[in-house]
Amino acid sequence: MEKLLKKLEEQVAFLQHEISEMSGEVYLQQKEIKELKKEISNFKKNISDLENEIGSNFINEDKKPPHY
Repeated sequence: MEKLLKKLEEQVAFLQHEISEMSGEVYLQQKEIKELKKEISNFKKNISDLENEIGSNFINEDKKPPHY
């Protein structure tokens, strides 16, 4: 009975360690995802700003009519 109890305690300790490591990894991944979303948002804004800047520099004659 003592051997079984000791084995179960070892397994619980191992699982607790694994859960702790996984929790740390999930936290780091969430942090990275948040940073990447912020970068994507900045890129979208930059692209939009560039499109607006470029669009205002072209003559309307060069653009295709809206029905094309």
